[in-house]
Amino acid sequence: MSRNSLRLGSIFAAVALAASGCGGGSSVGPSRPPSGPPAPGPTTPGSLAPGGSAAPSVSPLVTPRPPTATVTLALDWTPNTNHTGFYVAQHSGWYAQNAVDLQFIPYASANPETLVGAGQADCGISTEEGATFAIAAGAREQSVMAILQHTASEIAVLASGPISRPRDMDGKVYAGFGSPQEGPLLTSVIKADGGKGVFTTVTLDTAAYEALYAGKADMAITFSAWEAVEAKERGIALRTFAFPDYGLPDSYAVVLVCNDAWLAANGDVARRFLGTTVRGFQLAATDPTAAADELIAANPGVFDANPALPRDSADYLAAQKLYVNSAGAVGPETSQQWDAASGYLFDQGVLAGPDGKPLTSRPDFSTYFTNDYLP
Repeated sequence: MSRNSLRLGSIFAAVALAASGCGGGSSVGPSRPPSGPPAPGPTTPGSLAPGGSAAPSVSPLVTPRPPTATVTLALDWTPNTNHTGFYVAQHSGWYAQNAVDLQFIPYASANPETLVGAGQADCGISTEEGATFAIAAGAREQSVMAILQHTASEIAVLASGPISRPRDMDGKVYAGFGSPQEGPLLTSVIKADGGKGVFTTVTLDTAAYEALYAGKADMAITFSAWEAVEAKERGIALRTFAFPDYGLPDSYAVVLVCNDAWLAANGDVARRFLGTTVRGFQLAATDPTAAADELIAANPGVFDANPALPRDSADYLAAQKLYVNSAGAVGPETSQQWDAASGYLFDQGVLAGPDGKPLTSRPDFSTYFTNDYLP
């Protein structure tokens, strides 16, 4: 599903107002006593002030509506339940109510992290691993929200095939997406099971899963709430290997990254955008049926071939509580989780700096994310 989610292991829950700034405020003026003469104290509008002059009238205070701001969001895959909160908020008119004009950049071939880092998109859908590789390499961006709070990707093979455990993947063909984290993650799992971690990678992008299902590739990284659900619906039996079962720490499966310069110049817009997005993912977490209906309605024709998939996936994500943290909140990230998952990548020696050479000093991963724009 999400290229990032899947790529990971693609690159997003759902979003209530951080700073509304929308609509008129309540009128402010002196209160009227229920009966009898005016209460002593400040003069009422139109009454005489000391000295006989008329007291000025008090005008209602109205919170001015901010100008509508366009926010561009780079998708990591075709529309799916990793994106539900954005589509819920847009289709329900919540972004418009809060002076945000969200424009989706459809997934093509460029990683969202690349587009965001280059300033070609304000924000994009990624994974913790994808964002870590990009930021370590010099991309000027930060994760501003965890869309999925836990690992939701796994390595999948055909249940009818010869691979019964990760070390059997040595010498086999991996259908991938061209992201830098895929190879190191797959290698780590194979080695953890006693293998060498040697395999052939073919970059097939959106064709990766069909290649796996047709037996033209031996393994792929799938998303448990999308490809695994779809395969089951199609009667395709898969055998899967979860990353945490082979020593990899839990990670944020899907995150929202935004460009550093855009955040610095558009703090209020970012808060309105994030607040509304959280509201959308809150609906996805608490009412998956309604949220899936909004996702389908916002993308006419996209799910015609399998209308059950977004609903089944939405139910899975809500039941597994992937949109929320242990406190039931949508969006927050922690230094502990970033340090564990991204620190694992550093410890494996697979993170490279802007010069392309392996990092020799452990980054401060607390700078790779921020919760400052969440409601």
